[in-house]
Amino acid sequence: MSFPLHRSCHPENIPGSEGPVFDKDGRFFMVAPERTKDGQFAGDILQINLNDGKPSVHCAPVVDGVGGIPAGCQCDKDNNLWVADMRLGILKIQPDGTFQQLCKTDSDGRVMQGCNDCIYDYSGTLWVTAPAGDIAPAPFRRSMEEPFGSVYCVVNHKDVIRIDTNYRFSNGIAVLHSNDGRPKTLIVAETPTKTLWQYDILGPGKVGPKKFWGKLPGDHQGGPDGMDFDEDNNLLVTNHGSSYIEVFSPEGGDPIARIKCPFHSPSNVHFQPHTNIVYVTEHEIHGLWKFEWKRKGKLQYCDTLSF
Repeated sequence: MSFPLHRSCHPENIPGSEGPVFDKDGRFFMVAPERTKDGQFAGDILQINLNDGKPSVHCAPVVDGVGGIPAGCQCDKDNNLWVADMRLGILKIQPDGTFQQLCKTDSDGRVMQGCNDCIYDYSGTLWVTAPAGDIAPAPFRRSMEEPFGSVYCVVNHKDVIRIDTNYRFSNGIAVLHSNDGRPKTLIVAETPTKTLWQYDILGPGKVGPKKFWGKLPGDHQGGPDGMDFDEDNNLLVTNHGSSYIEVFSPEGGDPIARIKCPFHSPSNVHFQPHTNIVYVTEHEIHGLWKFEWKRKGKLQYCDTLSF
């Protein structure tokens, strides 16, 4: 399926570009998680001027002298950004760029793991993947080989509950809602196995057993990364390392369509609110692209009325 992707005026050389998101004011943000200063991680959350492509640093998180590796972003109804960070866990960033680390331990007293991506459901619960080891100051580890990746949720914007573990790099995450806006199904990407897993959402912080939902094609190194729903509940999933964005029906299974990208490693997708324009981050030349999909995107939590 051909949907031309355009580079527009967006900058290159944003190392590890990821985490595209719009806030309630229409400002566009993404992350540069892999930049180093003096040999240390020091990733930034960037605001991008979509008129001229110029980036500016919105926040450069550092906790106890350790720089963050921000990876995924979402916006809440108060216009705060919530960031999944591979070294610092979960961060809340106010509109002025000041931030706080949500917690160092989860609700059961375990040390928080480093986080990668996040999504709000319409009830206000934030669901978060955590493919890294214990947050700083513990040594940095990733669960690509050993399955210690986890999935968390944040209830009431404060209580952090680990709902599952034993993932080989839990990555992208999405929530399928019923027609009345009720959170229905949590979908979690496991990158090395190219698998999308599902959980029935039973309530805030409560899910049913883990079940298979879908599989990405290809024998390349990589697999599912970031994802976003269109208004008909089709799920667009970046297939990192394949040059494709895979499109799944609401029932999952195998992709129903494939979108060819003019680069090797798409990392995440995000619809511009109330439009069919999709922004795509990628890791090959560390840039940002966009294309027009045939449907508008599903409303994000920050853009919805109360359900």
